[in-house]
Amino acid sequence: MAAPSSRVVIVGGGPGGYESALVAAQLGAEVTLVDSDGVGGSAVLTDCVPSKTLIATAEVMTDVEGAGELGVRLSPSVEPVETTRTAVSVDLARVNQRVKALAADQSDDIARRLEKEGVIVLHARGRLDGPDTVVATTADGEQRLAADAVLLATGAAPRTLPEAQPDGERILTWEQVYDLTDLATHLLVVGSGVTGAEFASAYLSLGAEVTLVSSRDRVLPGEDSDAAAVLEEVLTRRGMHVLPRSRMQSVRRNGDTVTVTLTDGRTVQGSHCILAVGSVPRTDGLGLDTAGVATDDAGFVTVDRVSRTSARGVYAAGDCTGVLMLASVAAMQGRIAMWHFLGDAVSPLDLKKVSSNVFTAPEIATVGWSQQAVDRGEIQVNQVMLPLAGNARAKMQGVHDGFVKLFCRPGTGIVVGGVVVAPRASELIHPVAIAVAESLTSDQLAQAFTVYPSISGSVAEAARRLHRV
Repeated sequence: MAAPSSRVVIVGGGPGGYESALVAAQLGAEVTLVDSDGVGGSAVLTDCVPSKTLIATAEVMTDVEGAGELGVRLSPSVEPVETTRTAVSVDLARVNQRVKALAADQSDDIARRLEKEGVIVLHARGRLDGPDTVVATTADGEQRLAADAVLLATGAAPRTLPEAQPDGERILTWEQVYDLTDLATHLLVVGSGVTGAEFASAYLSLGAEVTLVSSRDRVLPGEDSDAAAVLEEVLTRRGMHVLPRSRMQSVRRNGDTVTVTLTDGRTVQGSHCILAVGSVPRTDGLGLDTAGVATDDAGFVTVDRVSRTSARGVYAAGDCTGVLMLASVAAMQGRIAMWHFLGDAVSPLDLKKVSSNVFTAPEIATVGWSQQAVDRGEIQVNQVMLPLAGNARAKMQGVHDGFVKLFCRPGTGIVVGGVVVAPRASELIHPVAIAVAESLTSDQLAQAFTVYPSISGSVAEAARRLHRV
C-alpha cells in the first residue's frame, strides 16, 4: 500500500484520468482530480457513450430493415413485407435527448464512485508549473497543488481545417451531432476511418441518404482489408454512396445546402456534413515546457509502456498520448501509471493484446496481430477465414455477411490474432482475445464447448480448421 502522504494530482477526467484516480485511491494515495469538462471526459460526454447510444438505435433500425426476411410485418398495410424499410422512422430529437441523458447519467455514476473512494474532484482547468505542481484555475482564482506524481489525461479534440470550419448546425464535428432535432435528408461524411464509417453506417440505418467521401481506395483503410471489403459491399448494397480516392478541398454552406469540393474539382452537395478527419491532442496551455514534458511533432505527449513522460514523476494516459486512441487503452494506461508509481505489480502496456471494434453494421472486431502485419512479413502465421454464411444461427437470424478469421503460429499453434465481422462482433471477439492474452493454442480454443446453434460456434470451428497435424 502507498504511504498516506503520497499525493497524486490528475489533470483530466476521461477514462485515463478517472481510472488512474480510482487505482491510486484504492492503493492509499491522496488523490485530486482536476477537470473542467465533466467527469468521464469526451469518452463519456461527447464521444464513445453518445455515439454508441446513437448506434444502438441504428442497430434496431438495421434489424427492422431485415425483418421482412424473417416474416415480420411492421405495418398493418397490405403491402409486401419487403417494404419494411419505409414502415418505420426515427424521432431524432428524442434519440438525441436519450443520448445526452445517458451520457450525463454515466458521468454522474463515475463521479459518485470517485467520491466513494475519497477522490477530491476540482472543477477547474489544470496546468503544470514544473513537474511537481499543478495550478488549478477556476472563476474564483488559482489553487496550487503540490504533487508527488502528476498524470495528464486531457484527451483529444476533433481536427478541423481552415477550409472546412464547423458551424454546429449544418457542418458538424462528431461532438456536435447530438444537437440535431431532424434527420439529415442527405448527409455527407468526410473521412472514411473508424469515426466516419461509424457515423455513415449509423445515419444510413436511421434513414438518411449518405455519401461517404474517402481519400483512400476503400472504407476503413487502417482495418483488416477483408473486413473492410465486406463492410463497403454491405453499405453500398444498402444505398450508401461511397466516393473513393476523393480528397476534400473545402466544405462550404449556403443556406440549407452544404457543398463539399474535392481536389479534382468535383463537388457533392447535401443537407449536412460531418467532418471526421482525425483528432488533435488537448495539450495547449498545459505548461508542458515548464516540466520538461516532451511531445511529438503532432503535439501528442510522448510516453513509454508504463505511461511515463520525459519528466520524472509526470505520467500521461489516453488520447493526449496518441497511443491507440481507445477508451479501454486510456483506462489501462492510467491504471498502469499508478501501479508503477505506487509500487504495485505492473506489466507494461501490450498493444498486441488489445481488442478493438468498429461499430458499423456489421461490426468489425479485431485483436492481436493484424492481416497488414502478416502481409508485410512481420510475423509468420497459419490462418483461416470462415464465412458466417454456413453458420446455422446466422441463417436463422438472416445474417448473410461476415466471417471469423484466426491467426496462429506455425508449429506451436498459439493464437496470435483474430478478426470477427458480424452483428455484435464486439461481444464475439472476447474468446479470441482470451486466447491471445493467455497464449492458448488453436486446439485449446477449439476444444471449449460452444452453444449450438450460436454464431460464436464459428470461432470454435475456425480454430478446429487450424488443428495441428
